[in-house]
Amino acid sequence: MVQIHLDTPRIEGTAVIRNEPVQARSAARLTALLDAAAHVIDEIGYERLTTAMVADHAGASIGTVYRYFPDRIAVLQSLAARNMERTSGSTSAALHDPARTDWFSALGAVFEKIKDAYRDEPGFASLRYGDVLDLRPATAPPAMQGFADSLFDALVSRFDLDGSEAARSAFSAVVVAGDALMARAFTRDPQGDETFLLAGVATAAALMSPYWALPNS
Repeated sequence: MVQIHLDTPRIEGTAVIRNEPVQARSAARLTALLDAAAHVIDEIGYERLTTAMVADHAGASIGTVYRYFPDRIAVLQSLAARNMERTSGSTSAALHDPARTDWFSALGAVFEKIKDAYRDEPGFASLRYGDVLDLRPATAPPAMQGFADSLFDALVSRFDLDGSEAARSAFSAVVVAGDALMARAFTRDPQGDETFLLAGVATAAALMSPYWALPNS
């Protein structure tokens, strides 16, 4: 079976790193700065993050932060892009797992990997893929929309499903609703409130059943 990999949608503004880390030492420094930002976000949320906090938590000078990022928004956008990159491989593998023999179980496996990111990836629960950042004027589609389109195309290809625009629109609603419910599930429960997680499953079934047959239906 040929695998259709989930694309990593471009996060608006991710081309904001001042110096691309072409050497291992520079790459390690950039990773340390983003790790520091993620841990600060875990503690106080992304709204209160400052470049000074990033520098302090990374044990670096403020000049080092500004060497790579022009401002705090650039830090957040780059961290959001890294979140997307880190989950794209695991979600693609879950989608193509041979044990998942229908679209519903494959989608469930993808969402399980995203839940893992909420539980294990510092800062993910707050920032996710960056769509929470209210940047205006918006000049690019939301990252979550790119993820939804990529996932839709992969599911249609693997399971020979209805790929109409109506089905695509319904699936976009599934992803948006799932994102909101999952965010709510992890607001105060680090393991995820099952009430909201299960609501995401029910939403997917309800919205897609007019287009894609549910297992055993």
